[in-house]
Amino acid sequence: MDQIEPLFPIPLLRSPRLLPQALNEAAVAAIRSARIENNLRSDQLFHTQVADPRDNNLFREIAELTIPKLAEFGYLLFGEKLRWTVKEMWTNMLENGGSQALHSHANSFVSGILYLTPSHPACKTVFVRPPGGSDFSFRHHTRTAAIGPFNAGKYVLPEAELGDLVLFPSYLYHEVPRNQGEQRITIAFNAIPDSLDCWGYRINFAP
Repeated sequence: MDQIEPLFPIPLLRSPRLLPQALNEAAVAAIRSARIENNLRSDQLFHTQVADPRDNNLFREIAELTIPKLAEFGYLLFGEKLRWTVKEMWTNMLENGGSQALHSHANSFVSGILYLTPSHPACKTVFVRPPGGSDFSFRHHTRTAAIGPFNAGKYVLPEAELGDLVLFPSYLYHEVPRNQGEQRITIAFNAIPDSLDCWGYRINFAP
């Protein structure tokens, strides 16, 4: 009997309602009263300053909840349960008409998004197949072509509930289409393991 093997897939972890409701509400209140700065590419997207969770009680509490999930996800990437640190966190406030341009995250290995408010169906997070890979130079796109994990160019994340966590490799490009609804608030972060070891050649990552 024929078998299809999913070679070299890219993992993405969804953890439903990781944040308790009280912590979710406290985060929304703190973010809405915090100092914000404009996004360089969208006039309707705002951020708080990038912060070290160790210097922010709210972020520290949230980061601690993600650590067990980072260890699980890191096992998929590196084959061993390593110790992980959330090195930086920031918030995204996407107003009606705003969008987030296609981007990836540098200087980290795992990135995450926590969803704090409902999102309009039009502005679900979109993950994009990494550019510059080993795809064919020609593509086959027709109205009748079946789209699956082996030929799709994009993956639209199903609607996220309040408190949901999504983890993905930091190199994975993603974007958010134009928001057609109410204000959308998320927390984003980057994480690194304490160290990586390649046959005795060890690289340590320290704050």
